[in-house]
Amino acid sequence: MTEEDPSDDSLTAASYLICRAARAIASNSDVLIDRHAFTELSSCLLHTLPVLRELEDNLHSSSISTIATALDALSEAAEVAASAASSSIDFESSRRSRLYVVISSRQTSRRLSCATRDFYVALSLLPFSSSALDKVEAIRDRLVAVEFRASSAVEEVLDKIESAVCDQASDRAYANHILRLVADVAGVSPDPLTLRVELDKLRAEVAESRERKDLAEAVQMDQIVSFLSISDAVSSFREREERYLSKRNRLGNQPLPPLQPFLCPITGDVMDDPVETSFGHTFEKSAIEKWFAEGNCTCPLTMTPLSVGDLRPNYTLKKSIEEWRERNRIITIANLKTKFESNAEQEVLHSLDRLEEFCKEDCHRDWIVFENYLPVLVGLLERKSLEIRCRALFVLYILAKDSDDTKQEQLACIDKLIEFVVMSLGRRSEERKLAVALLLELSRTELIRNKIGKARGCIFLLVTTTNDGNQAATDATQLLENLSYLDENVVKMAKANYFKPLLRCLGSGNDDVKKIMVTTLAEIELPDQSKAALLRDGALDALLHLVKHSDPDIKTMAVKSLQSLSSLPENGVKMISEGALSPLIDLLRHHHYTAYHILSELAATTIMNIISSAVDLKDDESLILLKSDDDIFSLFSLVNLTGPSIQRSILRTFYALCHLTSAEDIKYKLKQCNAIEVLIPLCQNNNILVRLNAIKLLSCLTEDIDASVLADSSCLQTLQSIIKTSKDDEEIAASMYIISNLPADCLQIIQWLLEGNGLVVIIQFLKNAKLGGPSKNEITENAARALCHFTIPTNFECQKKAVQAGVISDLLHLLECGTSLSKRYAAISLAQFSENSFKLTKPVEKPCGFFCCAAAPEEVCEVHNGVCSVEQSFCLLEAEAVLPLVRLLSEPDITVNEAALIALSTLIVDERLQSGSKLLFQMNGIVPIIKLLNSESPDVQVKAALVLERIFRLEEYKKIYGASAQMPLICITHKGDSMVRALAAKILAHLNVLHEQSSYF
Repeated sequence: MTEEDPSDDSLTAASYLICRAARAIASNSDVLIDRHAFTELSSCLLHTLPVLRELEDNLHSSSISTIATALDALSEAAEVAASAASSSIDFESSRRSRLYVVISSRQTSRRLSCATRDFYVALSLLPFSSSALDKVEAIRDRLVAVEFRASSAVEEVLDKIESAVCDQASDRAYANHILRLVADVAGVSPDPLTLRVELDKLRAEVAESRERKDLAEAVQMDQIVSFLSISDAVSSFREREERYLSKRNRLGNQPLPPLQPFLCPITGDVMDDPVETSFGHTFEKSAIEKWFAEGNCTCPLTMTPLSVGDLRPNYTLKKSIEEWRERNRIITIANLKTKFESNAEQEVLHSLDRLEEFCKEDCHRDWIVFENYLPVLVGLLERKSLEIRCRALFVLYILAKDSDDTKQEQLACIDKLIEFVVMSLGRRSEERKLAVALLLELSRTELIRNKIGKARGCIFLLVTTTNDGNQAATDATQLLENLSYLDENVVKMAKANYFKPLLRCLGSGNDDVKKIMVTTLAEIELPDQSKAALLRDGALDALLHLVKHSDPDIKTMAVKSLQSLSSLPENGVKMISEGALSPLIDLLRHHHYTAYHILSELAATTIMNIISSAVDLKDDESLILLKSDDDIFSLFSLVNLTGPSIQRSILRTFYALCHLTSAEDIKYKLKQCNAIEVLIPLCQNNNILVRLNAIKLLSCLTEDIDASVLADSSCLQTLQSIIKTSKDDEEIAASMYIISNLPADCLQIIQWLLEGNGLVVIIQFLKNAKLGGPSKNEITENAARALCHFTIPTNFECQKKAVQAGVISDLLHLLECGTSLSKRYAAISLAQFSENSFKLTKPVEKPCGFFCCAAAPEEVCEVHNGVCSVEQSFCLLEAEAVLPLVRLLSEPDITVNEAALIALSTLIVDERLQSGSKLLFQMNGIVPIIKLLNSESPDVQVKAALVLERIFRLEEYKKIYGASAQMPLICITHKGDSMVRALAAKILAHLNVLHEQSSYF
């Protein structure tokens, strides 16, 4: 082989071209054609290069002309493949028309397929060595499998384009649709200006293909360009309007009747799709097809033989009919406008029907706009007729839908358009539905969207519409989302009780936006329903994040928002479970001394709300309220370090904590940190609210308190002064409760209370029990409880002072009309009085001297066998208290039952057994005592059994009541506790059911 051998040059050129093609194909990023085919072809080309190098050794033994021909074919195939691939690579180039690349993708696929096939054939012509043949065969097998095919999306678009071109379609709406599909596949923006530029590039590409003598492609492309050119993207709205008006002004004012050739001989109607027979007769396609389907095989006019195959489309006539229809429709639409000036409702409605019918065609919608119907339709929205307004709204909606030009250039300029449509939002549901749909369509245009948001009442009405539960609600929600691009609209939505956009801005907006939104949320007066919805929709996470913000204003507004939300108990519980307390407590601890004092006040109030929400929970053990003792101590320590508002909130917080099921632990820890010593001075605070809450919290901590803690007459004087002078019932009730908690056996405290006229004050509040009301009832209950300190049997002088003050009548009134607690404490006081009655009873003096001169004998008490009185012996019988106490035995409150039993049991002690039992019998008091054997309270059972054990010592009462008491007593022996079982056994022995010696129970 010499250097002059032409095959050597061909081999070098072929290798170069193959290498270049492989690189071009490998770097292809075309998504319009199957990517796998490019990868496979590039790999085959690269694998061909090594075997071509082996070909040099066989060149001397082969025909030079044959080898040169094969190498030229190989080079040409590689060059074609590289060219086709390069056209796809240039897809991203601004010089190329992306639309052209999509439309020509089938041709590109065919060129690549042909190049692959030619490459396959050229390889088979080369004289490879036996060692290289296996490699060549493997490459050829792979080449056979390579298949270039446009993607399914591209194929679908191209099929639609070919169908439209074949049918000579002239529907602008369909052209718009196809152009959008092509643009979407090509990755081109649907913006009209962009599409116009791309169509210009497409025309230039077609012109280039014509210069390349590719006439077949040029003709096909011309048809496609012609079809796409009828779309809106080709000309502006103003250009189309000018063309329309120019055409309309040439048409006259009256519609023309159809020409005879336009009518189908079979139906007599104007044809839509005329087809012509071989004899020159024209029929409507559907009519003649039906003629054949019915079994006819002749021409309907001439009766000569005819078949379906003889029919062909009459495009010329079809176009003439379309032009006639277009002319008449233009004239009809132009003439229809005057009808809307009529006051006759039916005439206006009929005209709206006609317009609505015309709106079915895309081009007709433009004509209606060109005829300046939009202001006319907007004017109809002022009519009183609901039906006219609804129909006008619907036509406006059709005209606005999918027509940016109309919305931007026409609707935006109409005075009061948005105002009238917004008015429709506040009317009936059918009108509101249409108004929302129209506004939603208009909102896709920024200019009109701005006007919608500014229209008075619009956003409020839209928010209201979201609750309709129909399509209007869906559209209103979407419209609100469209309007939420402006912060001022989001604020309006929030003020109208629609918070989704605001919550989104809270979580993802910049700091300026977050400040606006959190300030808005903080300043709105929220109903409970909104508070619950906000927390349910994720407001808590966003607000807790803002609590940690570096901007103090944002931080403050976030806490203020949390304060508002926490006022709803169910929200407070959620805040506890979500860990909201910890950051708020930290904030309060670290900011109470800063310039942002308001921040601490808000935090303290929020903590109070959150803790208060847990009071009504049945099980608060699972809720972590305060993480540690340090939290409790440090939070309570702020009571002495902060101003009145924070003091009040902290005191109320701990008051709430003292009412949880875990209250005993909290109370214990508060006492550990000397909370009582801190609270006592606050009971004299000048701020009424601080004083009130200090007293209320102190009342929680003084149960079972050591007398030494309050062994200070000044403290008691303060409490008595509050009781005497305060106008706040809560404060009086709490002060009275503290006094009632004082140890009853501390004579010093009782003396101080007496010296401070405390007894008189307490009795005075018992006299006011008839006033009623929740706070009044609490005062009366606490007063009755406090009175028990002055009626203890060991302090006779104190009892006497109480009786002299008239307390007995007040206690009797409570037995009849008081609350359960008041009745209980009244019964306890009467029981304590009754314990001394026997000692204080005046013995009956024996008569002496002359009977005729003796004074009249004094009446003897049936129970105490002496002379009794309320003032001297505190006798229950003389006070007429026995019957009211018997009635208490039937009260539903077991503590009242127990207190009544204690009081009545004082009548049957020792030698009073006979007389006291008789009195209980006369007052029908034994039966209710027997019923109390079935009480759920073991204490009540024991006290009832003790009374009955004494009564059933008497034979007469065993006979009367023994049978009715027997079964309850037997039940007690089966399931009662040890003490009551023993008593029941003892009573059963009295009733002769058991032996007296029985010790089983």
